[in-house]
Formats: sequence, C-alpha cells, structure tokens
Amino acid sequence: MRLVGADGEQVGIVSLEEAMTHAEKAELDLVEVAPDSDPPVCKIMDYRRHMYEMKRLMKESRRKAKALELKELKLRPNIGTHDFDIKAKRAREFLEKGHKVKVTMRYRPREMRHYEIGTKVLRKLSEDMAEIAEVDMNFPKRHIARMQSIVLMPKKKSQG
Repeated sequence: MRLVGADGEQVGIVSLEEAMTHAEKAELDLVEVAPDSDPPVCKIMDYRRHMYEMKRLMKESRRKAKALELKELKLRPNIGTHDFDIKAKRAREFLEKGHKVKVTMRYRPREMRHYEIGTKVLRKLSEDMAEIAEVDMNFPKRHIARMQSIVLMPKKKSQG
C-alpha cells in the first residue's frame, strides 16, 4: 500500500505491517483513504479529530445551503385582467428570487362545470412566465375536486 505520513509527506509503498509500525510510532491511527486506487492509499492521522472536522464541515455546509421555498398564489377562474397582472407580477418576483411558485386555481361549486376557463388562466400565466420559469413536470398537475394547481420553477441561469 502507498503510505502518507502524519505531516503529509509521502513515505512510499510499504507493507501493512510496516505501515502499522509507522502509525504506532507516531501514536496515531492508520486510515485507508483511497481503497480503490492501485495500490491502496493509507494515511497516518488522528481518526477522531478527522471525523470531528468532517462533521463540522457538514454542519457548516448545511447552514450555508440555500433553502428553496415554495410560494403559493391562489387564483379564481374569473379573475380580472388587473388582478391577474398583479398576481403575475408577484409570481415573477418570487421566481426572480429563486423560489418555486405553486399556482392554485380554486373553484366555487357553480364554477366547477367550467374547468377549461381556469385551465386557460393557468396556461396564460405559465406562458407569461416562460422566459424565466418552466412548469415542474415532476410535480403532479393536480385536479382535485375544487382545486387545480401547477408549480413553476425558475429556469437555470446559463453560464456566460
């Protein structure tokens, strides 16, 4: 196996017994860091300290991770044009901030006969947001009783 010393220097290719002797002299642990390489790579280190640092790094990366929120907008099928524009503007703001937007169409009992009107409104909203958002295909387009919903996801920004 290839052995890396406690201070990071390359000791060379040694047998397992010789690597264990080096680790015992240094009063540290022998840790296999790359088992798939040829020959396998082992490092002499304090394993408990290594695990502590790894946990700390994981905790810090979770803290820095951006939480993606799901914002919701509720519409009616007979929404006025001004009200629709305000809702579309709000959806655009959420999408530009990087949030997902769930758009829910709520029907009153007498409106339930005309689902196509609500579907047209949802389609118009998704077409208006087409340049900055896409409909999340993994999210089921729900059509449950008196509600219909879609989820808009912000498009990935191209590197350029």
